[in-house]
Amino acid sequence: MRLLFDQNLSPRLVQLLADLYPDSAHVLDVGLEKADDRAVWTFAIENGFAIVSKDGDFRQLSFLAGAPPKVVWVRLGNCSTADIVTALRRRAGDLRDFEKAEEAALLIID
Repeated sequence: MRLLFDQNLSPRLVQLLADLYPDSAHVLDVGLEKADDRAVWTFAIENGFAIVSKDGDFRQLSFLAGAPPKVVWVRLGNCSTADIVTALRRRAGDLRDFEKAEEAALLIID
């Protein structure tokens, strides 16, 4: 699964999770660090990414538009990058299942 990390998450996540989620990117890597949610959404569709964000707006877009792209909504509150790494590693099996489920549009990590 290729993940596109939103601006509200650390760009270091790409490197820290590269073994599990190769070819992932951060919006900073693709020139979208100041883009609105729709531009990020469109980029994810066109490039085969699932969006990972703490932003509830992507959850809402997921409800309204469905997949693609799939959205991984991180609901860990105020936490460290290490906490997010731990959660995404712990839930790696769920993310693989989520990727395969054609009808699934939103996965909540909490």
